[in-house]
Amino acid sequence: MRREAGFTLAELAMVAALVAILAAVALPTAKFTIKRERESELRLALRQMRGAIDDYKRLADQGMIQVDLGTEGYPKELEVLVEGVDIVGQTTKKKFLRRIPIDPMTGKTEWGMRSYQDEPDSRSWGRQNVYDVYSQSGAVALDGTKYKDW
Repeated sequence: MRREAGFTLAELAMVAALVAILAAVALPTAKFTIKRERESELRLALRQMRGAIDDYKRLADQGMIQVDLGTEGYPKELEVLVEGVDIVGQTTKKKFLRRIPIDPMTGKTEWGMRSYQDEPDSRSWGRQNVYDVYSQSGAVALDGTKYKDW
């Protein structure tokens, strides 16, 4: 008698169980990887905008940018960093950002802002200038902090 080639029902059930276990382990890991990647994008966006604000302030303090009264040398809005400003003695505008980054947590280019005159933990913008930016997401990061506190 010749034996038929193929898998038994027990072998197929064991393979299916192993695949289900591997998928159950891989799914949470993939979720954390995606969240960690978004957090990295958020850190980069905040670093870029804060660096641009600092560069603007440095040039304003050096007298290279004409400053509006009451702005303390900070830009009036984030759009000023994209549109550019006239530098004293130069014919071209100095642009600090190519575009306003997208907040990876909200998916929008809308950021929370603080003026120099606002309290450090204020969530409302005084509209005098842009001293700091933060995410408007109320979600919690992997390290337990809120994104809006970064």
